[in-house]
Amino acid sequence: MRDFARIQEQVLRLDIFDPIESFPECGGIDIFMGTVRNNHEGKAVKALKYTSYKPLSEKMIREIELEIEKKYQVSYVRVVHRIGHLDVGETAIIAIAYAAHRREAFQACEEAVERVKHEVPVFKEEFFTDGTSHYVEGCCIRKDAPHEHKHHHHAGHEHSH
Repeated sequence: MRDFARIQEQVLRLDIFDPIESFPECGGIDIFMGTVRNNHEGKAVKALKYTSYKPLSEKMIREIELEIEKKYQVSYVRVVHRIGHLDVGETAIIAIAYAAHRREAFQACEEAVERVKHEVPVFKEEFFTDGTSHYVEGCCIRKDAPHEHKHHHHAGHEHSH
């Protein structure tokens, strides 16, 4: 099994993950790639900056991966998140899941993305074309606090949690 940092400052690549050939019991692969879009709530975005305390974030992502593998009985779940300055179009997060069947791969990958985005202390600052910037309000890390989020998908669909 390949080992790699879950929090990286360089461009994210798919070839860091273990190849599907290493998991002959798996017939389903799900990959999610999140990129920087050029707008947020009606404002034009120029770039993002992600920051994180690497040792804690690394530990948390690895724990999430293991928990999801056990929960869905899947062979492989990995997530990598980029930190530093990212321009529009650059990849901020990649999650991948290998499972015997597509449904488990979909579920494991989606939960991995949601949990990393909502639980791991990676902070996002948005820089707008008008010269302003602000930190994006994220999920509360505490599990006892209610929250709702809207997620935008590339297909243009939106749903709340």
